[in-house]
Amino acid sequence: MKLIIRVISGFLIVFISVVIYTMWDNQRVIVAKETIFIENLPNELAGFRILQVTDLHEKVFGEDQVKLINKVNQLDYDVIVFTGDMLDDENSDIYTPTYLLLEGIDNLTHALYVAGNTDPENSISVSERSANKHEFIRGMSERGVQSLESLYSINKGNATIHFVEFDISLKNPITQLEKLKGASSSSVKDIEYQKKLYNNMTILDDLTDDDVLISLNHYPLIDNRIDKYKNDQSILFRDYDLHIAGHYHGGQIRIPFYGALFVPEVYADSMFFPPRDRVKGVWEYNGLKQYVSAGLGSSNAVSWLDFRLFNTPEINLLTLKRSPS
Repeated sequence: MKLIIRVISGFLIVFISVVIYTMWDNQRVIVAKETIFIENLPNELAGFRILQVTDLHEKVFGEDQVKLINKVNQLDYDVIVFTGDMLDDENSDIYTPTYLLLEGIDNLTHALYVAGNTDPENSISVSERSANKHEFIRGMSERGVQSLESLYSINKGNATIHFVEFDISLKNPITQLEKLKGASSSSVKDIEYQKKLYNNMTILDDLTDDDVLISLNHYPLIDNRIDKYKNDQSILFRDYDLHIAGHYHGGQIRIPFYGALFVPEVYADSMFFPPRDRVKGVWEYNGLKQYVSAGLGSSNAVSWLDFRLFNTPEINLLTLKRSPS
């Protein structure tokens, strides 16, 4: 009997300790730093820093986002990218957590945003883009963040780093412009706006060794998806130097010494027990290097699992360096 009581008592102590730790851990933010090596990186872009913020899911860190704001403002970076799921649901009107964060950030000189699956529809596919932006997107723009729907370029001396929205980059802009040439505004939604987007993309047809191409998307690219894109003649899979994404939350629920139990990946044979090296951080497959952030918030897809376990919320500071020869 005494042994049973000791076992139960021990279990309760461990359980309570894990609950207390999880509550504390879910309220803090760490900075995950990573060096990204790029082959033939122009000297002017060596040390270029990208700050990634993703998967906020309306979470608040401290009063008026002060904890998160302080973390961001302590960092030195050249561009900040928000890779989706800032809201908890595409129909949500809880914009304050995102807006408070943006209003507190000091450096939004170059600030880009791509939508996630829980954000309002803005850039899921070209045919759905609209010049009439959603209220949430307009609010982000008013606070200094540009919705990336085609291409955004930053010059450093003779070198240029291009950030492209991944979905539109898969389409040949010349081909798309030809299709739009004979179309009418009554048959194609926002035809003039689409022409503008594709005209911007034509720059990518003339890249040189002084250019770096980085794609932004909410979704990581698993191996079989990369293979599918590369083998599909109708898709223009470009020579990206880096793909930056979120969505996985680092697995959200992680087991010590093992890793993620589950990731929301519809292209995989199974979403359970994903490969340990394909959940967060940097990896490379078939010529494509990508970085996936574990993000900040948690998904409420399963209401009673709307928290992170052994998975501290993070923002990500990526530093570009030239690959060793």
